[in-house]
Parts: sequence; C-alpha cells; structure tokens
Amino acid sequence: MNAPYKAIEFILENAAKFAKAKSERIYLDEFRRTKRALLMKQAMEMGYESAAAQEREAYAHPEYEELLKGLAVAVEQEELLRWKLTAATLKTEIWRTESANERNGIKATE
Repeated sequence: MNAPYKAIEFILENAAKFAKAKSERIYLDEFRRTKRALLMKQAMEMGYESAAAQEREAYAHPEYEELLKGLAVAVEQEELLRWKLTAATLKTEIWRTESANERNGIKATE
C-alpha cells in the first residue's frame, strides 16, 4: 500500500479518536463552569457572602485545579490528533501534486 492510501487509512482509523478527544475537551470545558458554580455555592454555605469571595474560593479549590489539569490533558490529546490528521491530509495533497507534475512531465516529453 503506498503512502497516500496509508495516510487515508490513518485518517479513517483516527477520526473516531479525534471526535472522542474533542467531545471530552468540550465536556470538560463546559463542566468547568458548573464546577465553579458548585464550589461558589459551597463557599457561600461556608459563610463567604460576596460573589468575589465565593469565586476566589472556587478558583482556589483543589477540585477546580484538578479539573483544569484534566482539561489540559484533553486539549493536548485533541491537538495531537488534529495535527496528525492534518499531516495525513497534507501527505495525500503532496502525493496528488507530485503525481500531476509527473504526468505533466511525461506529456511534455512526448
């Protein structure tokens, strides 16, 4: 199997992985807002009256920090797959251009 077909197979094999990585990243990004609200509510119940104090407590909470670490991993996975898929697409484009140039070269010598 030559390079462009391998590149296409790579895209097909990894498309679902990319979709899953992206969905996980979006989920964590959205859940971050929910987690902040829950932690602010918890801070309010602990006696922090102002929204600024509640927000400060929410952002400083270890659970929020852990969520951000998970989000960083999800973004890294998504971006890695995205660039691998982009590279595979570029390989097929390069092959197409080289093939066209080769055909044009053959026609020019005839």
